[in-house]
Amino acid sequence: MAGGRVPIQAILIWTALVVAIAVPIVIAATSPLLAWRQPVYIAAGLAGVTAMALVLIQPLLAGGYLPGLPAQRGRRVHRAVGIALVMVVASHVAGLWVTSPPDVIDALLFTSPTPFSPFGVVAMWAVFGAALLAALRKPLRIRPRIWRLGHTAFVMLIAACSVVHALLIEGTMGTVSKGILCALVLAATAKVIADLRTWTLLARSKI
Repeated sequence: MAGGRVPIQAILIWTALVVAIAVPIVIAATSPLLAWRQPVYIAAGLAGVTAMALVLIQPLLAGGYLPGLPAQRGRRVHRAVGIALVMVVASHVAGLWVTSPPDVIDALLFTSPTPFSPFGVVAMWAVFGAALLAALRKPLRIRPRIWRLGHTAFVMLIAACSVVHALLIEGTMGTVSKGILCALVLAATAKVIADLRTWTLLARSKI
């Protein structure tokens, strides 16, 4: 960035990311479906949308794709965003619990009649699993290859199940903006997995 100028490409990338994240959140926050809803329910719903946005940001940080945040610095932010993701997911579930404990229990036991519930539960446990694996990486001295394979498996579950969960819900997010956000999540996740060559490590470990 000679002369302190920000390249136009960097501006476009950050603008596109902000729009992709902000539009679904704004649409959800202003949805008429929230009329007469309890504040706790509204907060829980917005926490879910925010979690989806963080799921998009995570692979972009891990892969060093965001201008001004190269891989090493981006991974430090990646860890902080990971903690935020755990907190947001916990807030989402806690809010739903306050609103309707029986529905949450049914979802956790995989007995809910709603088709989107199982995917949300699997995504939730995958988020917690990825965070736990990250926390135990140094204390347990997990080998880098095992760490990357395990973390990648959790990431794939998070992305896939979060997308299916969101698409099956006829809720506050706009159909188009939600579809675009989900597509970006899958694309970003697939790209970072391909670029980091995680499954190449798996293939080599079998040789």
